[in-house]
Amino acid sequence: MHARSISCCVVLLLWTGGHAAGGWQRVLEAAGLNGAGAVLLEGDSAEARAAGFIPEGGRVEVRSVTDTLLPSLRIVWEKPEMVQRFRMPGRAVVFTRERWTGAPLAAGFRDGGRVVFWTATPIGDKGYERYPYLAQALVELGLAPRVETRGLWAFFDSSYRLRADPEYLANRWRRAGIGALHVAAWHYWEPDSGRDGWLRNLVDACHRRAIHVYAWIEFPHVSEAFWNAHPEWREKTATGQDAHLDWRRLMNLAEPDCAAAVEDGLRSLLHRFDWDGVNLAELYFESLEGYLNPARFTPFNERVRAEFRAETGLDPADFYNPASRAYHVRDAAPMRRFLEYRARLAHRLQVDWLERVRRMAEERGGLDLVLTHVDDRFDTAMRDNLGADAEALLPEAARFGSAFLVEDPATIWDLGPERYAELARRYARIAPAGVLLGADINIVERYQDVYPTKQQTGGELFQLLHWAAKSFPLVAIYFENSILGPDWGLLGAAAAAAKASELADGGLEVESSRPVAVAWEGCALVDGQLWPLRSQGKLLLPAGRRRVTPCGQAAAPVLEDFNGNVLKLEQVDGLWRLEYESRARAIAVMAGERREIRFFPPGRHQVWLR
Repeated sequence: MHARSISCCVVLLLWTGGHAAGGWQRVLEAAGLNGAGAVLLEGDSAEARAAGFIPEGGRVEVRSVTDTLLPSLRIVWEKPEMVQRFRMPGRAVVFTRERWTGAPLAAGFRDGGRVVFWTATPIGDKGYERYPYLAQALVELGLAPRVETRGLWAFFDSSYRLRADPEYLANRWRRAGIGALHVAAWHYWEPDSGRDGWLRNLVDACHRRAIHVYAWIEFPHVSEAFWNAHPEWREKTATGQDAHLDWRRLMNLAEPDCAAAVEDGLRSLLHRFDWDGVNLAELYFESLEGYLNPARFTPFNERVRAEFRAETGLDPADFYNPASRAYHVRDAAPMRRFLEYRARLAHRLQVDWLERVRRMAEERGGLDLVLTHVDDRFDTAMRDNLGADAEALLPEAARFGSAFLVEDPATIWDLGPERYAELARRYARIAPAGVLLGADINIVERYQDVYPTKQQTGGELFQLLHWAAKSFPLVAIYFENSILGPDWGLLGAAAAAAKASELADGGLEVESSRPVAVAWEGCALVDGQLWPLRSQGKLLLPAGRRRVTPCGQAAAPVLEDFNGNVLKLEQVDGLWRLEYESRARAIAVMAGERREIRFFPPGRHQVWLR
């Protein structure tokens, strides 16, 4: 196939304070950027030449590019393009170049109060198919989001951060809009003074910044030491081997003695640290290939085989024994019976552990409870492959008061950001009233042929967050360590899904379904009332439509941070009456030199503040 030339296209001025066109609109909206006053140019045009982007003859074939924001990242265009060479204006910063020739492909500069940004080619309808870091480049040149979330959730595996300073991490997370951290608790299953001390410091650092900390559990994996100590309780695959699959070492939770030992260990874990909640994640079976891959297909422990044999007269191990009659009919009714049994068993274990964890949560004073569960409504093969059945589990989530995080499976990671709207529609039809639904976004390298990057970053990541936040009341990312450096500054803005409009009096109108933080200098009135709540130096606003205007009087903040959902705030006789709701206990960072940390009970309450 011959490379296609696109440099002949005439590109007009796309944005001068009106509406951005095509992909540019997606770039600006997903990153929470207001492009008013920005001049966005593509290719050769009179406007581009006037700004100093001049064709200089010759063409270069472009397929692989580099970006100054992360030079080590492999960025590959799906189709090669023949692109005209351009000379840059002297004041321009070049962000993207063709990898081998260094030909400039994306550059910009600040011209007084406006940003001028140019790309050698159209950026594409998606907004990220050629230039993943357009939003970050615009921020480098002076654009900035006005509204950010403070409610993003993130999964955290400390094995990737063994030498990191907890204070540094917690500060970085809060600035990125993270309000809850789900810590890989299997690393702390067995007491260890060194590890335990580090985690306690991390929890304290998070609490000082109003970040909740959850114990993230990955049953049937318990811990490496538990696996080594109890070979008699290890899960088995259809090949008869111990089920050590990828990083998880699966235990047989259907065995009562194993379950009792795990319960004792979990109770100890939950009492050793100052958790705010528990995330019971991915409690089902392997694997994505289902029964066609016996080396990964579970559960085949003796207890499960005996139970299924008593129910049906069939031993599931015979499905993989060529000498057995069951082997020759395994793709028909017998295997279907086992797959149905397997889904029921997964459900039974999930309900059993929800009950156990709820009892422990009540012992600890009301820890929040979360279920993370792979989607089987979009990719319906997940029920047979993993034993996962969201529709059966959602009523149990309602009964136990658990939030429900929908994890999109690896099989649909290439379908684009809009898939979260479809996921939300499908779950809205089956979720009981009152269940808090969330989207769990996996930020990892994908096995599919995807462009321009194997892992979601830049514009694609921001659109994933933006669509998920528009579609679900809660968004979580897997995981903290996989987020690339250039993305941190815009995570909170992308996950806000809020609208902000400049007002003629210098104020701002903000509309959001969830609390947000708003960039604001000096004293502020919110809906005409003096406002004393901040988060990381930004105004912390309740959900709804809010009008923020400047005020002349100086007012010291009452709270420097707060992670509850503010329902009402009013001043009465020199005190502030705060009405809030929170699933976990609410954390308040009091204003003043001491920055005292106060914990308020979960639920809906009102408190008085000085």
